[in-house]
Amino acid sequence: MMSLKTRMETLADEFSKLSDQVFHYWRPRPDGVNQYIIWAEDQEANSLEADNHKQEQGIHGTIDLFTVYEFDSLADSIQESLNAIENLSWRLNSVQYEEETGLIHHEWEWFIR
Repeated sequence: MMSLKTRMETLADEFSKLSDQVFHYWRPRPDGVNQYIIWAEDQEANSLEADNHKQEQGIHGTIDLFTVYEFDSLADSIQESLNAIENLSWRLNSVQYEEETGLIHHEWEWFIR
């Protein structure tokens, strides 16, 4: 079973290639930033136990793009990045305009084993 640390470092490495505005868990309120990404793991998605030990563990999480740009090409880059990660599946969960921030918010759910 691959360690949790190794899987999260794999994600961090891949996501950091997308932009210099990529953050794990949270980001301080941006001043003058038009686009940023936040990603986080949030739960165990499934597991396989055998002989009183965990043999496999799937982790679920999200990656969120906040942007002022309509049809932002960074959304495509995120999806390409997700496709490039071995043992990861994903889905686009929502796209919405947030009136209080004036940002378009894309959210993808991912699952890695």
